[in-house]
Amino acid sequence: MNITVCFSVFLLSTTLVFIREPDANNTLPWNTSSSPELRDWGAPTQFTEMKLFLISPILCLLVAAAVIPFILFAIFSNFQARQEPRYLILSSAMLYNLLYLLFYTLSTILNVADFRLPRTACVLLLFLISQTYCGGLLTAVAMVLDTYVAILWPLRYASIMTLLRTKRLLLCIWVFAGLFPAVVFFILWATQEPTICNVEICSLPVILVMTLHGDNAVRLCYVLSITSLFLCLFLITFCYFSLYVKTRQLGIWNGIASRASVTFLMHYTVLFLYFCPLLAHVVETLLYRNHHISLQTGIWWSLTICNILVVLPKALSPYLYGLRYREITKSLRLLCGGKYPDLRTPAVLS
Repeated sequence: MNITVCFSVFLLSTTLVFIREPDANNTLPWNTSSSPELRDWGAPTQFTEMKLFLISPILCLLVAAAVIPFILFAIFSNFQARQEPRYLILSSAMLYNLLYLLFYTLSTILNVADFRLPRTACVLLLFLISQTYCGGLLTAVAMVLDTYVAILWPLRYASIMTLLRTKRLLLCIWVFAGLFPAVVFFILWATQEPTICNVEICSLPVILVMTLHGDNAVRLCYVLSITSLFLCLFLITFCYFSLYVKTRQLGIWNGIASRASVTFLMHYTVLFLYFCPLLAHVVETLLYRNHHISLQTGIWWSLTICNILVVLPKALSPYLYGLRYREITKSLRLLCGGKYPDLRTPAVLS
C-alpha cells in the first residue's frame, strides 16, 4: 500500500469519527493540500452534516423494534402458526432484520462516540453485521421460494414444504449465513500483511472504501460477495416475474386495488429497495476506480448506502410483510386490546 493510499485510509479513520473536531496541524501527519481530492475535508460544516447520518439507523431501529417483537410473539405464542412454514420463515426474516439494525446502529453509535473497540471486538461486531445481512437476504430468498411453490403447486405445497424441511432449511440458512462471512474473514486474516497504516476505527463505510485499495485477496472477496448478492437478487427477481406471469393467467388481478395487485406492488417495492444499495455500490466502485469521483464523494456515497439505503428496507419489511398476514394482524389487535379469542365450543341450543 503506497503512501497516498495510506494517507487516504488514515484520513478516513480520523474524519469518520463524527464528533471529533478536525485539526490539520495536530491530527493529520501530512498536509491535506498535498492531495487535491482530499483538500476540502477540513471544513467544520462537513462534520456536522456527517452526524446527521446517525439519525437514519437509530430511527429505522426504533421503527422496526416497535413491531417486530410483537410479530414474533404473535407467531410463537400460537401453536398453529408455529406449524406453518410461511410463518417460521417470516419470523426468521424479522429476527435477522432486527439484529442487523441493532448491530449496525451499535457500530455507528460507537463511532460517533469516539469509542475505540479492541481489534477482536471490532472483528466480532463486523462479523455479526455480515452474518445478519447475509441471513436476511437468504431468508428473503426462502420467502420468495415458499410463495413460488404455494402458487405454482398449491396441491403439492403441503408435501413439499413440510414442517421438518422448513426447519432444516432455516437451520441451513443460519449456518451458511455465518459460514460465508467466516470464510471471507479467514481469507483476509491469512493473506493480509501488516502495513504502515494504523486504522483504528471500526466502521463499515470505511471498510467499503478501503476494499477499493486492497490487494488481490481483498478484491477476490469483494467480487465473491457482490456476485453472491447478485445471484440472490436475480433469483428473487426471477421468481417474482414468474409469479406475476402465472397469476395474470389465472385471472386473480381484478383491478389496481385488488389484493393481488397490492401484494405484488409491495413485494416489488421491497425488492427495489434491496437492489438499490447493491447497484449504488457497484456504480460507486466503477466511478471511483476510473477516477470519475473523488475520495470525498466516495465517502459520502458509502455513508448514504450504509446508513440509509441498506437499513430502510429492513425497517419497512415488518410493516409490508408481517402486517399483511390477516392472522398476525388479528393477533396483534387482540394483544393490544387485551382480549383473547374465545376458543370454547359454542353451546348447542336444545
